[in-house]
Amino acid sequence: MPAIRFEDVEKRFGDTVVLDGLNFTVNKGDRVTLIGPSGSGKTTILRLVMTLEELSGGYIYIDGEPLSHDEVDGDRVELKEKHKNEIRKRIGMVFQQFNLFPNMTVMENIIEAPVHVLGMSKDDAKEKARGLLQQVGLADKEDAHPLELSGGQQQRVAIARALAMDPEILLLDEVTSALDPEVVGDVLGILKDVADTTDITMLIVTHEMQFARDVSNRILMFDGGRIVEEGTPQEFFTNPKEQRTRDFLQAVVADPITGALPWQPGPATPTRDGDTL
Repeated sequence: MPAIRFEDVEKRFGDTVVLDGLNFTVNKGDRVTLIGPSGSGKTTILRLVMTLEELSGGYIYIDGEPLSHDEVDGDRVELKEKHKNEIRKRIGMVFQQFNLFPNMTVMENIIEAPVHVLGMSKDDAKEKARGLLQQVGLADKEDAHPLELSGGQQQRVAIARALAMDPEILLLDEVTSALDPEVVGDVLGILKDVADTTDITMLIVTHEMQFARDVSNRILMFDGGRIVEEGTPQEFFTNPKEQRTRDFLQAVVADPITGALPWQPGPATPTRDGDTL
């Protein structure tokens, strides 16, 4: 049973079609990365899974259960909010802009959902939160408020907050796009550790191609609300089949001088006697 299944999914904003008949699955424990140009529908997919946007058509299934709509006697029917809330408990999301509550401490941000959504005791929630803060390198920040933290620290708190819910599925939406370049590696390192040490299913939107290559089981290239190409990282980055994929990779990751991709060997360097190194 796939962790996530998209069946003929459509999303429109007015007359603009963002997703058009989308079909794909994410297996349990997989790390699937969505790449493509801005406006290609990648973030919309995550927001639909989190029920932050409403489907215009089609169905999404979580572990075989309909997320927001089901087919009943041949009709497409929206499910009750109580059902959606139960499914949502299995899903965590880390956003671009952190989305922490500014009036709460770091500890309060992390335990809010486990206590009020999962019914965990405050003592148990705090114990779990301290372990997660240790994991993300912020054990000394539990009494700080978000505005007292750097962007990288806020994003690490947001990761801890998502993990505090013990999600079966973790959605990552451009989690480094709002960060200074020098802290991007720290945040991606934490997420790679999560990928390496847990069986959480991950659906990832990122422009960090090296991260996508290192973490993913599968990569999907989107353009115009459709899947243009999909494959393993090895297939995708060393031998993309579609010209649209090759053009995209060339634009976002190629060396501006040599045109080489960062994980491919560059041209040999000539020596004085005409040989190469």
